[in-house]
Amino acid sequence: MPVSASAIYFLNLRGDVLINRLYRDDVGGNMVDAFRTHIMQTKELGVCPVRQIGGCSFFYMKISNVYIVIVVSTNANVACAFKFVVEAVALFKSYFGGAFDEDAIRNNFVLIYELLDEIMDFGYPQNLSPEILKLYITQEGVRSPFSSKAADKAVPNATLQVTGAVGWRREGLVYKKNEVFLDIVESVNLLMSSKGSVLRCDVTGKVLMKCFLSGMPDLKLGLNDKIGLEKESQLKSRPTKSGKTIELDDVTFHQCVNLTRFNTEKTVSFVPPDGEFELMKYRITEGVNLPFKVLPTIKELGRTRMEVNVKVKSVFSAKMFALGVVVKIPVPKQTAKTNFTVTSGKAKYNASIDCLVWKIRKFPGQTESTLSAEVELISTMTEKKAATKPPIEMEFQVPMFTASGLRVRFLKVWEKSGYNTVEWVRYITKAGSYEIRC
Repeated sequence: MPVSASAIYFLNLRGDVLINRLYRDDVGGNMVDAFRTHIMQTKELGVCPVRQIGGCSFFYMKISNVYIVIVVSTNANVACAFKFVVEAVALFKSYFGGAFDEDAIRNNFVLIYELLDEIMDFGYPQNLSPEILKLYITQEGVRSPFSSKAADKAVPNATLQVTGAVGWRREGLVYKKNEVFLDIVESVNLLMSSKGSVLRCDVTGKVLMKCFLSGMPDLKLGLNDKIGLEKESQLKSRPTKSGKTIELDDVTFHQCVNLTRFNTEKTVSFVPPDGEFELMKYRITEGVNLPFKVLPTIKELGRTRMEVNVKVKSVFSAKMFALGVVVKIPVPKQTAKTNFTVTSGKAKYNASIDCLVWKIRKFPGQTESTLSAEVELISTMTEKKAATKPPIEMEFQVPMFTASGLRVRFLKVWEKSGYNTVEWVRYITKAGSYEIRC
């Protein structure tokens, strides 16, 4: 469902109209008065960004000291409307040198009107890419004196970039050394019981790329996902090779990926943007390889003493190691004194967060470390109430390890000039919400 906006208004904090653009004749010109009367003057701006007044809906967002209001008279996609606002502000900032406020709008109202005519047609959003629009709207905005960002130069051959299928990449790129960097970054979200059983676990990951390639290259990425390997074996009429396969859930791609080819061949093929970008995101819910197991034991010895024992074991390969391991063990607020014994790393009591903080700079694989602590509490006369204990939290980063088991089988680069490329692949797993109940 598209936005189908009837009008868009730019207002200052007093409600004065800075710029407005009417795209349809189904709303009157006094819609901004209704917004001021029923929303701004009632101080309900922070309650909900979507309001219905009469037969119209108002979507509004505050950016710096400016309110951007979209008025629609039909059922419209709210998420698409706010996405349009965010992308439009990013476009204006690229023209204004990084600034977007009331002064920037007043100094560039002619340019803004020209951009509003291009990025929305009869209320429907169009191309908002700064790289593409700057190819044929070459007027430079009045830049803020505090901006140090250099002005982008216009690129020739604008027609192909505007009307072609590869609008995210310009022609004529030349590099002395053609390189592709690919990072698979995963975050593990875990909730584990005190006995070591997994209550909830999933992995969210993203494939990040940084391309420095000449010309218009065509890349093809192969992963060890189950559907892709099965489709490849069908096309080649041979059985799938043995090896671990994974099932990807909730996959989303960058606009450069050829979705038609992915649906038919299950192959991630694309013409990449220049520089750094996010190729895809995914989620894994089955077959997660946990990098760490944590076994806590907490004993209360009367009203004023506690014994805390925490064992952390690394499950990944002995050839790997984790960096920046931090274990936060919650203790009562009335903690007075602590004594530690750790087999590796350092530990201390942080009163500001009521936790024992255990830090290990480098944690090798297939090893275990333990922390033993005696906690002395301040004696209180009030009766102790049973309360839920906060879970133990863990932070870490494990290079060259993926909790999902995702692996890059191949990364092929083809370009008509046939130059040689250097491919770099890196894997990183870090803690998202890694919690263990006490």
